[in-house]
Amino acid sequence: MFEVRDKDLAGRIGRLKTPHGTLETPVLFPVVNPRRQEVPLEEIKRAGFQGIITNAYLIKKYYGREAVEKGVHGILGFDDVVMTDSGAYQILQYGRIEADPREIVEYEEAIGADIAVILDIPTGAASTREEAEYTVEETLRRARLSAKIFRPGERIWVLPIQGGIYLDLVERSAKEASRIEGYGMYAIGSPTPLMEHYEFDTLIEIIYVAKRNLPPSKPVHLFGAGHPMLIPITVAMGIDSFDSASYILYARDERYLTRTGTLRLKNLEYFPCSCPVCSKHTPQELREAPREERVRLLATHNLYVISSILRETKQAIREGRLWELAEEISHAHPSLYRAFQAFASKGEWLELHDPRAKGVVRGIFLYDELSLGRPELVRHRRFMETHYQPPPAETLILLPGDPRDKPYTRSRIYQEARKRWGEKPHYVFYTPFYGTVPEELAETYPYSQFEAPLNPPENVVNKLWEDVKRYLERYREHYSEAIFVYTDKLGWSLKLKKRVARAKTGIMTRKVEVPASRGPAD
Repeated sequence: MFEVRDKDLAGRIGRLKTPHGTLETPVLFPVVNPRRQEVPLEEIKRAGFQGIITNAYLIKKYYGREAVEKGVHGILGFDDVVMTDSGAYQILQYGRIEADPREIVEYEEAIGADIAVILDIPTGAASTREEAEYTVEETLRRARLSAKIFRPGERIWVLPIQGGIYLDLVERSAKEASRIEGYGMYAIGSPTPLMEHYEFDTLIEIIYVAKRNLPPSKPVHLFGAGHPMLIPITVAMGIDSFDSASYILYARDERYLTRTGTLRLKNLEYFPCSCPVCSKHTPQELREAPREERVRLLATHNLYVISSILRETKQAIREGRLWELAEEISHAHPSLYRAFQAFASKGEWLELHDPRAKGVVRGIFLYDELSLGRPELVRHRRFMETHYQPPPAETLILLPGDPRDKPYTRSRIYQEARKRWGEKPHYVFYTPFYGTVPEELAETYPYSQFEAPLNPPENVVNKLWEDVKRYLERYREHYSEAIFVYTDKLGWSLKLKKRVARAKTGIMTRKVEVPASRGPAD
């Protein structure tokens, strides 16, 4: 039912086949109240959504047998994909509902949902560890029970992962869930309170633990995550689908979504958007509109913003620049930046999922120490430490790699060095972010396809020194001597010069001043 078409980091573009059509992921299902549609479903479709989510428990409560006869699509008047939640949100809000797991599963089948969630027990942000353990065990019990009831293959059944902020419980929940047959999709439960309190870094940790223990062949849903600024980073962590009522909840509160935040309608003089709503109305016109019309228009705009960021995220996956998109948006709020820090710390795991090559090769942007977590850099360091063997040579010459002058083997500093020492030595470039780059690799991807600052942060320089020192120590028996070349045109090169002078590498070093490849004086 799920086919991956393209990948970047742990994010992917996929095709999710359902009885009422095939969806392209990443996808978001707008939450629709079965009794009160404040935004017409046709308008939701025009905004770019081919699927919605509604509540099977509420449909059962208010429509009962009628929904069985007409089907959920007939009740809603919607002919595309319908996902049904089970009533677990009501359990989270009110403690209990008047329905049992078997009853809800049978009803979701009877009304013909395309994607259906079993009646789980959400953990909730305020749960104690004991309560969280109960939600994990009870949800797993219900999952096993439900798997014996539903008919596999007729629709996609969703198994929620519980545990909340208790990561060991999330791990147990995910591991046990992956062993239960019959489920075509998993979901990470109860993140809404974390998002309301801007604990985005905790959310990243929960996703990481869950994804690490779930089979990669099946899509993973994130409940209640609908703010545009969260979509790129959570997709980069491997989330395939979302649902949210944010579009209408924000509208009722007269809040206006943007890709990086939320604005109050009362404070707007201009709309920073060109969607159909913003193109035809001014903020003043919306403020003067009747309450019902104002909410509908704001909600419609919010839907277009969510749809736009989903398309932007997919394009970033196609182009291999999902990291850049997530990094760009992370600067919209300190809490989101903390989430990006948590994300960047997962570089080793992200590298396992990130494709080594794509059809279109793009350069990468490197900024600070967080860029060290990029899969391309993780892959380079792993190769240098586990697979690289230098060619035979008596002398090692370490040259600074100027990020402005690429490929390094065509730089002036390299040409000058070759004139001075000839072809016999082995030339290795030292450069921020990549560390050590042997001359034989310098013209391959991605050693020439990047942009980086000339004065990187101190942490990046420290990491560069660690890489240089490790290279010298690893191959101390390979070379008879090492020549360390520096330039005063690059500050980080001078810093390493001082460290080389103090280091005890076991290899003789000589420092030779060579003009920079390019600079203000040239």
